[in-house]
Amino acid sequence: MCNIKLDFSKEIHLNKIPTHEVWLNNIVSFLTEWYDNSEIIKTNTSGSTGIPKTIELTKEAMVKSAEMTGKFLNLKENNSALLCMPALYIAGKMMLVRAIVWKLKLLCIPPSSNPLKNITDEISFSAMTPMQVEHSLDKLHLIKKLIIGGAQIPAPLYKQLNQFSTNNIYESFGMTETISHIALKKVSKNPEESFKLLPNTKIDLDDRGCLTIKTPFSNEEIITNDIVKMHSENEFEWLGRLDNVINSGGIKIYPEKVEKQLKTIIPNEFIISSQPDPILGNKVILVIEGCILPYIEELIQNFNFNHKYEKPREIYFIEKFQRTPTGKIVRRNLSLS
Repeated sequence: MCNIKLDFSKEIHLNKIPTHEVWLNNIVSFLTEWYDNSEIIKTNTSGSTGIPKTIELTKEAMVKSAEMTGKFLNLKENNSALLCMPALYIAGKMMLVRAIVWKLKLLCIPPSSNPLKNITDEISFSAMTPMQVEHSLDKLHLIKKLIIGGAQIPAPLYKQLNQFSTNNIYESFGMTETISHIALKKVSKNPEESFKLLPNTKIDLDDRGCLTIKTPFSNEEIITNDIVKMHSENEFEWLGRLDNVINSGGIKIYPEKVEKQLKTIIPNEFIISSQPDPILGNKVILVIEGCILPYIEELIQNFNFNHKYEKPREIYFIEKFQRTPTGKIVRRNLSLS
């Protein structure tokens, strides 16, 4: 596999970029589409909360999104950047757009779980998934500004990132429909509790308590199923997805909130889910990925949950969770034994 360097401060000759591998072909395909006469880019959603679909984004909106991120992170012309995610999805596409807008020198490498394995020079800016970051901790100091997205950062990794004193490492919040992220939260030295909105972005809550988003690059308000707590007009705390809410005995339980509690005692990847129950309507269950942990039942019984209904009634182990291409666990259609 080869790496390629694209200097967007100069003219890019697409016919000189090799396309003999899928990841390279995806880059060339996107850039070809970007430089054509159409005002629209088609891209795919990941399918983490529903059936994957193709949506249309305007190039003008993508440029404005790239400008917002660059201003927030103080990117400069000729800064170096690293593309280590597939250009097939919005995260990879937007790294290319940011490189174009800010005239960055972009190193493109094959997408992998360990993207920094062969990196020896400092990189000004990159974007990674939590899994990629987890496999890159020994070299993460080489990335000066890093945004992490695609999935929630696991608690053990979050604690490790808090120890980095020189990096500007941010967790991102967004979706394909918002053209990548609309808010960032610092998770390295002096980590922040809340996401901070990018410039000129407005949020509110609908009557369900879910987040609504108004970006400067769209006239349409985006209505999400994300349950948040607003701390100010520019800051919010993410609590979970309405899609995942469990009604157990008339009590609404947010799996992501329970997971946040349990991440302090469970080393494996896991999720909180539910099963039908004749008395409660739905009972809370714990599904853990990997080998059986013989001590886990005792830990759960003795754990001080915020609410008694949050305590899992059953514990299951699963060999491997189904995941989206960006690394998110697909919660629906769990196959439990």
